[in-house]
Amino acid sequence: MRGAGKVRIIGGEWRGRRLAVAGHPGLRPTPDRIRETLFNWLAEIVPGSRCLDLFAGTGALGFEALSRGARCAVLVEKNKQLARKLEQTRTALNARDAEVVNADAVTWLANSHEPFDVVFLDPPFHQDFVKTTCALLTNRGHLAPAACVYTETEPGVPSRLPGLTALKQARAGQVEYRLYQYEVP
Repeated sequence: MRGAGKVRIIGGEWRGRRLAVAGHPGLRPTPDRIRETLFNWLAEIVPGSRCLDLFAGTGALGFEALSRGARCAVLVEKNKQLARKLEQTRTALNARDAEVVNADAVTWLANSHEPFDVVFLDPPFHQDFVKTTCALLTNRGHLAPAACVYTETEPGVPSRLPGLTALKQARAGQVEYRLYQYEVP
């Protein structure tokens, strides 16, 4: 994102609320159209679920899930400025079921064992984080049985991920997005 702006929550309790977005190089809030498709895919899964928003950035995915009835969401963001903005958003929405963690996503996954029903993975592009984080998710007890994992990547990233079955995929401009389901070993 080139400068500061706004992201709109598109469904649920906070529908229409605009979230302030800090200007930060490389920050790419998930566009409304993609979020609408994603949450249509997850309509039966999100209510009552435990969600993890890795590389949270704006928190649009985690806060959207909470707005649509998720039981809780952990938003992990390495950048201190962005993590502070996530805390401000949490306070503004009175989102008591949101937990903001200022930490490196890979390090946090390596040191945590919480199971989640839905994981949002929207890492910085061109840094090969999807394969690394998915391996940690499947090998460290982060995925509940039949958990869903959403990935958002640049075009051309291989879609096969060990332990995950691809359910849906689409492309919008320079973004490929996919929904997987965890295969319990």
